[in-house]
Amino acid sequence: MATVHESDVCIIGGGISAAMMAEKLAQLRPGVKIAVVEAGRKIFDLENRFKYRQRERDYGDNPWPRDSIKDQVSNGQISRTMAVGGQALHWGGTCNRYSEEDLRLKSMYGLYVDWPMDWKELEKYCCEAEHRLGVSGEPSAYPEDWRSQPYPMPPMPLTYDLIQYKKWGDKSGYVFQGVPQAKNTQPWGGRSVCLRCGTCEICPTGAKYSPDYTFKDLLASRKITLHDRTLVRKLVLDERSTRIVAARASSYERPDEEIEYRAGTFILAAGHIWSTHLLLLSACPRFPNGLANSTDQVGRYMNGHAIYAAMVEFQSDEVFPGMNNGYSLISRKFFRSPVGKTYMRHDLRIFPGGVGLPKLHGDGGTVLLGDDLLSSWQQKQRSRPIAFCRAYYDIHPSAESRLTLDANRKNRWGDPLPDVFHDADAATKARAAETRRHLDGVFAHMAKAGDGTVLRHIASDYLDHPGGGCRMGTDPAASVCDSFGRTHDHANLFVVGAPTIPAASVTNGTLAFVALTLRSADEVARDIPEKSA
Repeated sequence: MATVHESDVCIIGGGISAAMMAEKLAQLRPGVKIAVVEAGRKIFDLENRFKYRQRERDYGDNPWPRDSIKDQVSNGQISRTMAVGGQALHWGGTCNRYSEEDLRLKSMYGLYVDWPMDWKELEKYCCEAEHRLGVSGEPSAYPEDWRSQPYPMPPMPLTYDLIQYKKWGDKSGYVFQGVPQAKNTQPWGGRSVCLRCGTCEICPTGAKYSPDYTFKDLLASRKITLHDRTLVRKLVLDERSTRIVAARASSYERPDEEIEYRAGTFILAAGHIWSTHLLLLSACPRFPNGLANSTDQVGRYMNGHAIYAAMVEFQSDEVFPGMNNGYSLISRKFFRSPVGKTYMRHDLRIFPGGVGLPKLHGDGGTVLLGDDLLSSWQQKQRSRPIAFCRAYYDIHPSAESRLTLDANRKNRWGDPLPDVFHDADAATKARAAETRRHLDGVFAHMAKAGDGTVLRHIASDYLDHPGGGCRMGTDPAASVCDSFGRTHDHANLFVVGAPTIPAASVTNGTLAFVALTLRSADEVARDIPEKSA
């Protein structure tokens, strides 16, 4: 007999979208019973994070112990993280905004699709996301990037090195500034001020936002129940309607136990891979291709942006790499593409480079120790100011850019695992060569402005900040859900965050994912019957 858990709202997933959804719902509808179900484990041990940080520094090791599940892995995914906190445990905290162009690709450029909302609507929720996460930053130098509210906190001070890199970058005419980040420059959300220790993948002080803090607060105030180490494997459809009535799960601690979650509203907040995967796994006679998939759209339009970069050596005052490595510069110069010309959009980032760790041998092979070793390393740093210049550029996915089930790879319970294949649409492929020429020209122009040299170019073989699989839209024949994440096929089933984005813009996506989730939370709250509260 199954163990049954009942709630008003069941949130599946334990990452940043789940945290934001649970927090806002608890505020909007006090007393509503919220259950959060996460396949990975809780890592609520702030007191150990200096130790984890040291292991990363000493060995280059993953600082988060046991943050993945060995047999719950997708082909084509970037991060294997599966724990309470999700991929935001490893998050660097970057909170760049999308821009209006992302939402109007069809109407402005005749490309791909428009989003089913306008920019003013999304911008409002970006402001809310920045306040909930605690973002430090300064307004963009470009007036098109208008804001309706100021950043919650002033920006992180530039390090000495970044000041030198900014002087060089600004000579190109591409105005640079510090990247907005979910890191405290003053006390915020009960968390301390950033000490700029440069290990942002694991913040030992709590200055960087991480979803585990939100979950701990919600648990302490008894606003949610959290079930970790529990994998939801199937959503169950009502026999007489299209509503979802249950989620069936298995426990990693008690693998033979049957678990069932019953709720009035179900929210998939497990990211672009696992939310999409669960819908496909939940096939039934009335929906043989998976739930929310009556028009064969689940799993399609998987997206992300491509990376192209250059290492540039330039003339500058001496620099000393190593301080606050998680901080960098951004220019939004190329967020706009002139209408009527070849579509060309990307961000532009500058990260301090360096010569790496000290080398134990000098140029002549002499063993270097003590002061000689330090002097050699400092001299190499001083003589070679090097910048890692990176651009994220737009990739619009085709319908065949998709997640499917791989019958040859299964988890311990026999469920087929996901396989992700990325494919660009025809227009993106047609402009690929010109995009590369344009970016080469941008890096060459920057090098020339600093009397420098492009040392080499670097192209990615993957798409970063991925999303999609449950694309939002107004037409059920071409989308999975509406702009709130409500699935077209099931009125009480929502998908939130990354899976719903039509395309991945030209910069980091976390802020957009959170903004969309907060907007969805308003709709979910309106949808909960008053008697539940």
